[in-house]
Amino acid sequence: MHIGRAACTALLLAAAATACSSGEPRTIRVTTTQTVTATPGDDKPAQQDSPLKMGARHLFNDAENNVHTTIQALEYQQPYRGPQPQAPEDFQGGDTWATANVKVCNRHGVNVTVDQTVWSLAYADGTSIEITGSTGGDMPKPEYPMDKTIQPGRCAAGLIAFPVPGKKRPERLVYEPTGGTPTEWAIPKT
Repeated sequence: MHIGRAACTALLLAAAATACSSGEPRTIRVTTTQTVTATPGDDKPAQQDSPLKMGARHLFNDAENNVHTTIQALEYQQPYRGPQPQAPEDFQGGDTWATANVKVCNRHGVNVTVDQTVWSLAYADGTSIEITGSTGGDMPKPEYPMDKTIQPGRCAAGLIAFPVPGKKRPERLVYEPTGGTPTEWAIPKT
């Protein structure tokens, strides 16, 4: 192995001496290339490490399905400070109404459908509260739509009502579309 290295070194020195003996200066150019291989799913958002701050926008891109939206949780109120709807029923799991003011915009691509059912509240003890499905009537206005199609360049915004226990405050507002990665916003302590 040492003989092979010595032979290679001798050949390199001889080549360098020949190149230098011609009297002409030589310019050596070195080109480097980098190969980058994309893996499937690189265009999808990374898993969120910590909740976003209330008001922050989350950019959602699903290039495979041509869906490009922004999702934003604007405010959380507990109890809801507007005109109160009828108190939640016992089976709904709360004694007062809280609201999340949210907004989803379709930046470009295909039409998207928005719905309240992908939103929930998460508590420190691991419990969560889903929407009741109650809409219209005396529910807080303006309501975030149920099953509404929004075209590219348009948004949907409004309030989502949750029946919550008045003496217990959630930690996070969660947006989790079917088959998607959850996005969370931290709910302020007061």
